[in-house]
Amino acid sequence: MLKYKHTFFSKNTNISAFRMKNYFLPIFLFSVIPFSFSQNCNCDSTFRWLKETFENNDAGFQYAVDQKVKTDYQYHTAKYFTKIKDITGKEECAEALNEWLQFFRNGHLWFSINYDNNLPANEIKKPDPEVIRKQFQNWETFPYKEKEFNSYLSSLKEAGLEGIWSSPPYTIGIRKVNNEYIGFIIEADGIYWKKTQIKLRIKEENGKLNTLFYLQNHSTLEISNTRLIGNNYLAMDHIMLKRVQPVYAKEEAIERHLRLLSAGDPIFERITDKTVILRIPSFSSSEKKKIDSLIESNKNELLTAENLIIDLRYNGGGSDISFQQLLPLLYTNPIREVGVEYLSTPLNNKRMEEFLTEPDLSEEEKTEIKEALNKLNEHLGEFVNLNDDSSANVVILDTVYPFPKNIGIIINQGNASTTEQFLLAAKQSKKVKLFGTTTAGVLDISNMYFVASPCNNFKLGYCLTRSKRIPDFTIDRKGIQPDFYIDKEIPEYKWIDFVNSILSNEY
Repeated sequence: MLKYKHTFFSKNTNISAFRMKNYFLPIFLFSVIPFSFSQNCNCDSTFRWLKETFENNDAGFQYAVDQKVKTDYQYHTAKYFTKIKDITGKEECAEALNEWLQFFRNGHLWFSINYDNNLPANEIKKPDPEVIRKQFQNWETFPYKEKEFNSYLSSLKEAGLEGIWSSPPYTIGIRKVNNEYIGFIIEADGIYWKKTQIKLRIKEENGKLNTLFYLQNHSTLEISNTRLIGNNYLAMDHIMLKRVQPVYAKEEAIERHLRLLSAGDPIFERITDKTVILRIPSFSSSEKKKIDSLIESNKNELLTAENLIIDLRYNGGGSDISFQQLLPLLYTNPIREVGVEYLSTPLNNKRMEEFLTEPDLSEEEKTEIKEALNKLNEHLGEFVNLNDDSSANVVILDTVYPFPKNIGIIINQGNASTTEQFLLAAKQSKKVKLFGTTTAGVLDISNMYFVASPCNNFKLGYCLTRSKRIPDFTIDRKGIQPDFYIDKEIPEYKWIDFVNSILSNEY
């Protein structure tokens, strides 16, 4: 049983989540700001609106400027005023203004075209397939002959790049010609790509495989991180090809690795007699029911297993409510969680007003929200603690389970935001060790809020809160380091076995 609760506001969950207000989570809310400074919808006026809105409302703006030199920010901004002066296209403008935002922090920032303002789907003119085919009809081809190529592949003795590979909707043949591997279409959509057209080229340079991959529109993507994973998979950054021919034996560790990392939903599996694994791809609020249900349906195995591995690789965050049922599994002692402060401004405080419009609110919830709104409005221009002025929350559970005895959490650079908040809590358990690489470092400035530009053609996402860990224990641009660093000599598909060997004292 949870003996102490703390609260946050989240529109990702129902309003009762207010009772946990100082957890960190991204909040995705949308509001249209009235026209305030210009009806001129060019890039210059949009930049002026962006600059003013961000400076006055983002909880991390002044902190970021203070970490550098004020003149650095002034120079940075002046440079972008010059850069955007002649921009006329929305895409180019959005790209430039998003670059300007990167001065402040690595994450919890967002600026893009407001696609909600586009034409309805039934009014969007679809491209003519025949026009597309003609556009790419002269694309370079490879002299592919099916019988000859299949005969050649059957003669290969070792697994290499050559073969037939699948990455729906494409089936791609790869053959070495001189010092280059050429990938060509065997099957495709027949519109953007057709049979025998060259889809990719791979060369070995300085001991590395470098790829030129041609996207759907035939534009070029340069990839330096190309590698074979075992016998049957070819990875090119986020692009994964699975071998169709020749047929080689499957490797269970690789199959498990790819199965877990490609899963959209949380997964529970038993690895050995001693060890079970929970794979959680996301802490999105929409995943909470799935995570809770998975834990509940496998509770007996979880509470009798000697070792538990929680695989969080590439889990970029979501909502703190999604990891609550994990805490009892790892709990050994009170968990201290440092809270946040809200920057009070008229725009930021609209969020509380929006909460009051939520359906099915109880009178108690309405009262809590009104009290929070009144407190914020009484301190405009200030940072406000909505958690009774306490600097930290303490989570106390009444049960310490004897099993699992050892818990290894696998992390990497794809972990940010809420996932990092979970790791800060998990690290306080005597059972837990972190394995992998340093996380992304996107946590100190949090709780995102989205607003539309005056002409409603762009959207800005910025943050409402800053952590009270600042400046003593910051995560942004640093990340959370593992207890056991897994170096590059251990392939990622072997990480689970490595963690299990440590937990089981078999290393």
